[in-house]
Amino acid sequence: MLTESHDEEQIMARVAALDIGKAEVVCCVRIPADAGRKKRLQEVSTHSTMTRSLTELANHLVDLGVTRVVMEATSDYWKPVFYLLEAHGLDPWLVNARDVKHLPGRPKTDALDAVWLCKVAERQMLRPSFVPPWPIRRLRDLTRYRTDLVAARTAKKNRVEKLFESACIKLSVVASDIFGVSGRAMMDALIGGERDPKALAQLARARMRAKIGRLEEAFNGHFDDHHAFLLARMLGRIDAIDADIAAVDEQIEAHLAPFASAAARLDEIPGVGPVAAAAILAEVATDMSRFPTAGHLSSWAKFSPGINSSAGKSKGNSSTGHGNRYLVRALGEVAVTAGRTDTFLGARYRRIARRRGKKRAIVAVGRSVLIIVWHLLRDVNATFHDLGTDHYIRHINPDTKKRNHIRQLEALGYTVTLTPAA
Repeated sequence: MLTESHDEEQIMARVAALDIGKAEVVCCVRIPADAGRKKRLQEVSTHSTMTRSLTELANHLVDLGVTRVVMEATSDYWKPVFYLLEAHGLDPWLVNARDVKHLPGRPKTDALDAVWLCKVAERQMLRPSFVPPWPIRRLRDLTRYRTDLVAARTAKKNRVEKLFESACIKLSVVASDIFGVSGRAMMDALIGGERDPKALAQLARARMRAKIGRLEEAFNGHFDDHHAFLLARMLGRIDAIDADIAAVDEQIEAHLAPFASAAARLDEIPGVGPVAAAAILAEVATDMSRFPTAGHLSSWAKFSPGINSSAGKSKGNSSTGHGNRYLVRALGEVAVTAGRTDTFLGARYRRIARRRGKKRAIVAVGRSVLIIVWHLLRDVNATFHDLGTDHYIRHINPDTKKRNHIRQLEALGYTVTLTPAA
């Protein structure tokens, strides 16, 4: 049966493409020739990536009436070019390099790459990547930097634990968090020159007081001035990072103010707190018109299985692929946190983790969270409603479940007789 195709095969009249490097930009412009001629005019030029040169390029493209400028996502070099062209009223498109890979066997130069990209773009064979608006970009810079700071702090804390291991100090065996109030007091005492295990154990606070005997054994090592010097430097770095995180949090709160209502709606989702809500908004923004359905958002975020089928057979392991690492990290933390709650998402996590492992459970629950996020952001009047921990029990047909259990027992060699409970 023949169906209509909505492919746009009309060639764009005025289009430009950029091959971007760190120091230079190669621009190819293709525009219509004079009336009555089928050929198109083509111009290839090289420009510096300095602001003055890029401004001249942008003005030149405006004078030529270019309606779309296409560029590849090359490292971070595309950002100043994209933002400057956007400020001049042009329509810049950022495209995935895999979508415009040059045909093998042809010579490769920056100029040829720009011409090839321009020819592909004028035939409208490309899809733009998602680039959020300016306010979201500012918020994204902050949330991503916060994520990197937390990772750096975790690395420093791990280094402290390794230092203790080299000194045969087993504090982490006794204390669940060596950087709590008690742990920091003990570490400060070690830096100050205290080496007596009993004196160090007496610095325990609250519930740690019940572990004084084990703490005395834990501090019976060979911690010396060399370890104290390194520990002081490491703790100083951790404290400095803590201060940076606090300052970044203040900026995130200020930049999140215009999106406070959206963040509050996301905060209702189990496992999503203020930090995770800000991170999710910074990565997916608030305009869901870019994603026609929740499935499109899940696919863009790489939380949907990949499809690789040929000759009627599916190939590969249906892996999701590598998506936005900051969004993946935020959703992973949300999924693990939600897995500890008495909610539908918690029940879903535990149900999948038992059968298929924690990693698949994290991906499945992360996708569920993304679907909820799409609905909450698409409709400002939408509110989150938890389906409950008994959702699966209520939606399973009792007769089907009974037949499955009987079949399994009969396969083990038993004769099953059912007697209703009193």
